[in-house]
Amino acid sequence: MSLFIEISHDSLNKFGEELCGDKVEIIRGPDCVTAVLADGLGSGVKANILATLTSKIIGTMLAKGASIDEAVETIANTLPICKDRGIAYSTFSILQIFNSGEGYLVEFDNPPVFHFKKGKYCKIKKHNREINGRYIKESRFTVAPEDVFVMVSDGAVHAGIGGTLNLGWQWDNIKEYIERTCKPDTSAKNISKLLLAVCENLYMQKPGDDTTVVAVKVRKPAKVSVMVGPPADRSLDSHVVSKFMSQEGKKVVCGGTTSQIVSRVLGREIVTSLKYFSPDIPPTAEIEGINLTTEGVLTIGKTLECVKKCMSSQSTLQDLSLLNKQDAVSRLAKMLLVDSTTIHFFVGRALNPAHQNPGLPLNLNIKFKLVEEMAECLRSFGKQVITEYY
Repeated sequence: MSLFIEISHDSLNKFGEELCGDKVEIIRGPDCVTAVLADGLGSGVKANILATLTSKIIGTMLAKGASIDEAVETIANTLPICKDRGIAYSTFSILQIFNSGEGYLVEFDNPPVFHFKKGKYCKIKKHNREINGRYIKESRFTVAPEDVFVMVSDGAVHAGIGGTLNLGWQWDNIKEYIERTCKPDTSAKNISKLLLAVCENLYMQKPGDDTTVVAVKVRKPAKVSVMVGPPADRSLDSHVVSKFMSQEGKKVVCGGTTSQIVSRVLGREIVTSLKYFSPDIPPTAEIEGINLTTEGVLTIGKTLECVKKCMSSQSTLQDLSLLNKQDAVSRLAKMLLVDSTTIHFFVGRALNPAHQNPGLPLNLNIKFKLVEEMAECLRSFGKQVITEYY
């Protein structure tokens, strides 16, 4: 089974603290993706160090093939029980999803993980097990495309306690909220931001505890191919366009000259749109068989800014709403962030003198730098990126 695991996590620091006492570790291996949410005892620097140690040790050991027993035993020996409170220094949740479609979940004193199939809550069967004096809840199951898992620290279920809500935003309330608000096309980033925004409001912008949400969405692989710039050798035009068009999924052409090459090779007319959705962004055009046709360097540069803004830990729901606009930048950013799991860049090596900084060597052409930075940015969000130069 071929699956892509989309993951997003966002946190709120306890009011008055500079560091978060929760820590999330994401490890993408060749066979599986591992997400670890650790919640350190207390708050501030001490909690941050404890949670970081827990998430790093567990994540690294599991990724290297160690068993959960070995990982928990290492944690137990590294972070002893708090003498004053008689509880562990750090709680944690571990979710692993394998390429085969198998899922593995371990929970130690964190709120139960939410699991949704086709938008409806699906209870995970668990069994208790003792490892070196720690009692964990362990589950094995199968996953399918569009499955959603949400992990939260206890700051989420305590949100509003003693203030806007007598007993806090309880686990069942969170479950109902996710079922009500999350649609099939809701991204993992939107889910984590939505939940965290509600928690912040319930805390009246003064969180009483560190609060973290980890949203995991299982997706079918989806490809977007982007052709940027003409080949250095004009004799390669037909070859590159043919290979570009043979790719599965959506297709984007960036650049005026590039669009003309695609139009000529395919024998299809370019129809320029006269709709300016933003005065700062060039309009789009239409070529039959191409999902989006845009201007080149300016549009790519602004799209890179938009992608970084939307995926930043400081982004807001208002920032994410940019992806729903109809200008070239918003549409391209949405294709790269929401519609795709794999992005294939076809980059032409022909240099445009208008895009060349006289103070830089030729190999630092602005177009190349933008594509390289975009590729690196998308990889950091877990996307698979292929870059070919012609």
